[in-house]
Amino acid sequence: MADVQAKIDVIEAEMARTQKNKATNYHLGTLKAKLAKLRSELVNGPGGKAAGTKNSERGFDVSKSGDTRVGLVGFPSVGKSTLLTTLTGTRSEAAAYEFTTLTCIPGTMKYKGARIQVLDLPGIIEGAADGKGRGRQVISTARTCNMILVVLDAGKPLTHKKIIEAELFSFGIRMNQKPPKIKIVKKENGGIGYQEIVKQTKGMNSDVARVILKEYRISCAEIILREDVSVDQFIDVLEDNRAYIPVLYLFNKIDSITIEEMDILDAMPNYVPLSSQHGWNIEELMEEVWSRCNMLRIYTKPKGQIPDYDEPVILHSERNPSIEEFCMRLHKSIILEFSHALVWGKSAKHQPQRCGKEHILQDEDIVQ
Repeated sequence: MADVQAKIDVIEAEMARTQKNKATNYHLGTLKAKLAKLRSELVNGPGGKAAGTKNSERGFDVSKSGDTRVGLVGFPSVGKSTLLTTLTGTRSEAAAYEFTTLTCIPGTMKYKGARIQVLDLPGIIEGAADGKGRGRQVISTARTCNMILVVLDAGKPLTHKKIIEAELFSFGIRMNQKPPKIKIVKKENGGIGYQEIVKQTKGMNSDVARVILKEYRISCAEIILREDVSVDQFIDVLEDNRAYIPVLYLFNKIDSITIEEMDILDAMPNYVPLSSQHGWNIEELMEEVWSRCNMLRIYTKPKGQIPDYDEPVILHSERNPSIEEFCMRLHKSIILEFSHALVWGKSAKHQPQRCGKEHILQDEDIVQ
């Protein structure tokens, strides 16, 4: 591991002293591909993505429950345990000293009928992605979440935010990003085929693509770029082990800062100011979690009865949920006997509409 880290340091130093221009794109592409392979080897052991992580670094053994999983990530003593207690009522030990939480503490909060599992993860430190302070276990568990809440102390320097972003990025988590629209199909023969559907302005071209593929020992493949992408995004698709997760920054302990400091924080995107101790702004946080996790409420209606508004079925809109997915959430046997469904709500052209299993549902639809 020390040898791998030494190689990473050498490549990073060379990249730092290399000027970025069209003439160096080819060289930088090679360095970035080598760096990505070495980081993958550092995280997963020899063999990169094909090899599994060691048992002691696979994450905490917490069974997934509820409709959505949210993880609390941050430095020690920023108020994660207090926030978990405020949100879920689950008792997580909180004290004035650091590293109070030594394992993952799960809790469940209910919001708009959804059961959201919240994980209080131990505090991470700089170098967590390299294994310091059980960092790999923490970040491995964070990768399993539908959303990550990065908890920061509003009274501490903003450099803490950059450190946590760097640790999550090193472990393959892409924050507030969508998977790039790149298609790579390996072939038996025929060499490298390269197509750009959109003009590339971030350094990608056929020569850079070929040198990166050579580093990954791919000699025959078809590449199609459907959007303007960077070299790093191209390498992410080749690695095929990145997690694209929405991230929200929570600036806790706002009761300890001035109005002028709040104005500075207000200029930042993707953030919610709050005080977990006093319960300030918790409602805005829960609404942000709801909207960013793209949750939908679908109400069931037994024949001849009123809809059940107390216990909706929660689906996620990014998957364009259909009636078939809705039935599978209730019970797998329902779809076997399915003929049609009656739907009331935004997705119905008239009330009710007789629909097949391919019909796409929207928030607060009623299904019989």
